[in-house]
Amino acid sequence: MAAISLADVGRFLARTRGRNGPDWTDRLAYLYLLMGVLLVLLPVLWMFASSFKSQRALVENDPRLLPYEQAQARLPGIERTLSVFTWNRPDGSTAEVALIAPRGLNAIVVELANPAVQLTVPRSELVRKDVVRPRLENFTEPTLGSAQTRTFNFARYFWNSIFVTVVATLITLVINAMAAFALSKYQFRGRDAMMLVIVTTLLIPPTVILVPLFITVQTLGMLNSLWGVIIPAVATPTGVFLLRQYMLTIPDELLEAARMDAASEWRIFWRIMLPLSLPALAVLGILSVMWRWNDFMWPLIVLTQSEVFTLQLGLSTFKGELNDNTHYLLAMTVLTLLPVTLVFAFLQKYITTGIASTGLK
Repeated sequence: MAAISLADVGRFLARTRGRNGPDWTDRLAYLYLLMGVLLVLLPVLWMFASSFKSQRALVENDPRLLPYEQAQARLPGIERTLSVFTWNRPDGSTAEVALIAPRGLNAIVVELANPAVQLTVPRSELVRKDVVRPRLENFTEPTLGSAQTRTFNFARYFWNSIFVTVVATLITLVINAMAAFALSKYQFRGRDAMMLVIVTTLLIPPTVILVPLFITVQTLGMLNSLWGVIIPAVATPTGVFLLRQYMLTIPDELLEAARMDAASEWRIFWRIMLPLSLPALAVLGILSVMWRWNDFMWPLIVLTQSEVFTLQLGLSTFKGELNDNTHYLLAMTVLTLLPVTLVFAFLQKYITTGIASTGLK
């Protein structure tokens, strides 16, 4: 079967029903697709834009996309920073003033152009002046360390997540590929029944096996260990099914020819099956990276010591009963999206081929 490229997918999506131009059904279909894209991307766009906002702007639920903040000013003789307003004078002119203190329905202000004179003006004539100010410290303070984020060890959490994701993905690919090779190319009694049992486990909710899985990990002494996060999920029914269906498309004649050349079963698996299954392995690799990197429930159960926290567990320290650092939480969430996005960008050419070929025999 010929490989399917992204160009083929682009030509397929660009087809129109009308002969001389797009038909109304084409426009309706693209409108529907556009709405779906917006529904998926708008929350991500909002999160990215909000990661540059201050905590005060987030608490105020500012609906504007850009990181607006009230302008601030420091004046001679006043130690604290003053908020800046635009004063709409009764004669129609405007002036920028700094608020000294509110007084009933009025406010004591000073003009920035003449800070020596204090004025008392109606508060109804003052309009808050906002300026765009991206808060880059939302990213630098948690990653480089500061007094407010001293409990968040970004370097340690990031390394733990990288270790868990890379090691678990590599082991997942090897274990699932070996199981798929045996279930697709070997003939033995009970093979189909075994595959049926593996697929049936997809119907079992993960929360059902949390308690027995925890007892097993505890018995093996892997609590508060990154291996306790890695080992229990290395064999996945999704991975076995995906790779088996792809390996069924590989001709058995290639394996028979290798056996006639005295190739061992391990060599056949390593030198023939794995290279030919690269598109399906790439798809499973992307899925595994997403599963391991974004996993929160199982690490929360197994890990209780902060030095072995993954990045997802570390993010939970920004939100608690006595602290609310939503600006740091959003900024670090944006950073956690980058590794998964890069993996998807580099392996996306295999996705179409791998998924399209799965299930064809």
